[in-house]
Amino acid sequence: MSDTDFTQAVSWNSDGLVPAIAQDFKTGRVLMMAWMSRESLRLTEKEGRAVYWSRSRDKLWRKGESSGHVQQVREIRLDCDGDTLVLVVEQLGGIACHTGRTSCFYQVLENGQWQIRQPVITDPKDIYAKADGAETKKNAEK
Repeated sequence: MSDTDFTQAVSWNSDGLVPAIAQDFKTGRVLMMAWMSRESLRLTEKEGRAVYWSRSRDKLWRKGESSGHVQQVREIRLDCDGDTLVLVVEQLGGIACHTGRTSCFYQVLENGQWQIRQPVITDPKDIYAKADGAETKKNAEK
């Protein structure tokens, strides 16, 4: 397989997407999950920063483009079935979640109830203040 067709090894779903898990390169902590298209995977490999596919906005999404919390990609891994990616990243600013937390996986199920186990580091309203009003509201409420 040549370098230009590495995306052929990926088992894309019927929408042409694959789940991608972002993992902190220092701690191994799972930061978030997002979707990638062929184009976003190619751009991620080329640019060295995470580029995802936004299903809600139906467009490419460069992590950190509104918040400044860019994910610099250290390594891209493909699982044994070819249907899930792991991006080993350096999370700039220490915040991966649009809620202002380090990780999107901040809730733990205990006794049938979801418990928040991670504090908000920065209020989402402050994170997305740079974006226009509509985008700020959309990101903060997401």
